[in-house]
Amino acid sequence: MLARILKSLDENKAEDVVTIPLQGKSEMADNMVIASGRSSRQVSALADQLFQLIKVDTGLICRIEGKQTGDWVLLDCGDVVVHIFRPEVRDFYQLEKMWLTAGGDQPEED
Repeated sequence: MLARILKSLDENKAEDVVTIPLQGKSEMADNMVIASGRSSRQVSALADQLFQLIKVDTGLICRIEGKQTGDWVLLDCGDVVVHIFRPEVRDFYQLEKMWLTAGGDQPEED
C-alpha cells in the first residue's frame, strides 16, 4: 500500500513527500505520508487520483476529509494515513514535528 501511494504522489508531482513510520508510536496506522501540492486545486487532484488508484487496485475505499477546500486533505487508507497540504497550511500545522520522538527520530524523505 505504501509503495502504491508513494508512486502515485510522485507521478502526480506532489512536493516534499515525507514518510513517517508509526510502528511503536501509534496504533492508527503503520505509516504516515505527508505531501504538498502547489495549490488547492492540485491538493484536491492529488487526493482524488490517490483515492481512485487505491479503489481500483485494491478495492479499498479510503476515508477522505477536506477535499472540497483543498487546503489539507486527509486520506485514511488503513495501514497508511496520507496528509496532503498546501505549503502554507503545512508550514502552519507542522505535522511532521508532532511525530518526532524525544530521541530525535527524523521522518524519511522520499
